[in-house]
Amino acid sequence: EVQLQASGGGLVQTGGSLRLSCAASGFTFGEYAIGWFRQAPGKDREGISCISNFDGTTYYVDSVKGRFTISSDKRDNMVYLQMNNLKPEDTAVYYCAAEYRLTFPRGSLVRPRDFNSWGQGTLVTVSS
Repeated sequence: EVQLQASGGGLVQTGGSLRLSCAASGFTFGEYAIGWFRQAPGKDREGISCISNFDGTTYYVDSVKGRFTISSDKRDNMVYLQMNNLKPEDTAVYYCAAEYRLTFPRGSLVRPRDFNSWGQGTLVTVSS
């Protein structure tokens, strides 16, 4: 059974940093992609950053490029999202999700329906 546990959210001021963690278990980590999504109040869930442990490709939505960095630790089955220069518009519940052998060629668009396994969310609040 695929299990995902997101953690690391909190309250931070504008310009601050947080690192989110996604602990994965119950599946062959190296054959899955892990994605980070977020959902702000009243808005749709959006994919913000993903990494394919299958082929190493990554994805970032334009709004976080240059500020967020995704990384994967295959030894510990962890995926991290380092978030720097946070802005109030980054405030949301952040979720991690997993999908088998998903890759992210250049120009990919990531949607929540691309992923079938989800963890619970962790709240990130950026104060102005």
